Amino acid sequence: AVYLPTAAPGLGDSGVIIGREVYSGKGYIYDPFQLYGQQLPAPHWLVLGESGNGKSALEKTYVLRQLRFRDRQVVVLDAQGEDGVGEWNLIAEELGITPIRLDPTAALDMGIRLNPLDPAITTTGQLALLRTIIEVAMGHGLDERSGFALKVAHAYVNETILDRQPVLMDIVEQLRHPEPESAEAMNVAIDDVRAWGLDVALVLDRLVDGDLRGMFDGPTTVGIDLDAPLIVFDLSHIDRNSIAMPILMAIVGVWLEHTWIRPDRKKRIFLVEEAWHIINSPFVAQLFQRLLKFGRRLGLSFVAVVHHLSDVVDGAAAKEAAAILKMASTRTIYAQKADEARATGRVIGLPRWAVEIIPTLTPGIAVWDVNGNVQVVKHLITETERPLVFTDRAMTESSADHLADDALRAAELEAEERAAAFVEQHLADLDGSSESTVA
Repeated sequence: AVYLPTAAPGLGDSGVIIGREVYSGKGYIYDPFQLYGQQLPAPHWLVLGESGNGKSALEKTYVLRQLRFRDRQVVVLDAQGEDGVGEWNLIAEELGITPIRLDPTAALDMGIRLNPLDPAITTTGQLALLRTIIEVAMGHGLDERSGFALKVAHAYVNETILDRQPVLMDIVEQLRHPEPESAEAMNVAIDDVRAWGLDVALVLDRLVDGDLRGMFDGPTTVGIDLDAPLIVFDLSHIDRNSIAMPILMAIVGVWLEHTWIRPDRKKRIFLVEEAWHIINSPFVAQLFQRLLKFGRRLGLSFVAVVHHLSDVVDGAAAKEAAAILKMASTRTIYAQKADEARATGRVIGLPRWAVEIIPTLTPGIAVWDVNGNVQVVKHLITETERPLVFTDRAMTESSADHLADDALRAAELEAEERAAAFVEQHLADLDGSSESTVA
């Protein structure tokens, strides 16, 4: 096992080193795959906190350390970026991986495409995904008549197009020009079926000929390496405040469910930045709820990163959000304002002392709640990791050097540097190892 030079950690000795417990000085080791079934009822993880407190640094070092295991794979939905690339671009480059950039402009010029009707997705999965896309765009659920029009159009396309991948335009055309058989089955006029599907066709047309065109209106791009240790979907060119983002996340999530998650010995991590786009939409949340239940049995750990819990628990998807939060047995909370900390504490059941300390936390320090085992943990970053973790924008993350008391911080830094150097030496020794503990 790899320990910091202080004391044995509290969650066992298997996993990746996060840092050290602030009060005891013990090394803090965490791994959902090692803890699942014994100390964790579910391997999923929620990371909370305001910007500039260290969430990004934690995510990146956690992924880098997990990838030292040979049986790990990670997918990141990178929703933030600078200088025209996503925030995870540096790490991807270091590992020799090209991010999958979903960009409407680039897609028109033979860019990356993901097909919601990819044959790798089951027929049931395709129909559920189409409904979700439409419901997110419309802002409400499909009524029975619109749902029927979509179902018969999808069934006809799948039954008749056999020489190529069906695409969204095929669905749109069938909604505009339904087959007589679909009307006869319901004993209604063909014009009725066409009218029922009109709004659905208009919504899907947005992905074919609107602002989202080019990304989902053709066959899935050949050559996406689903066996790579790290897969980064760069969503940084998409407006984070538009309905495009939850639609993208829904399509990517369902596509991965059917193509990436497999019954093998791999342990997979699916990390989603700006995850409120998922949790705050009842339609997308339902899809991901199923993904989390399905994936848990196949070695999937879902990591959701959000700023404010109040954004989701008070939203339209409060019920679905609560279900997803319940499946996250690990919660990491960085500094929040006092009222937000109290709300967070109520929702996830933190002890009073933890709620009171959250507003006082300095960058890089967080409250960790691992199925009721609550600790205050200082995240440690090695010198090797630092240039990969701190992009220009992320220099505000983990900036405790500038905020803490100078004398106290100097002493802390000296201890942390010794500990980080110790960890880094063991990283070098263990690089490529498949043993159960690494930093």
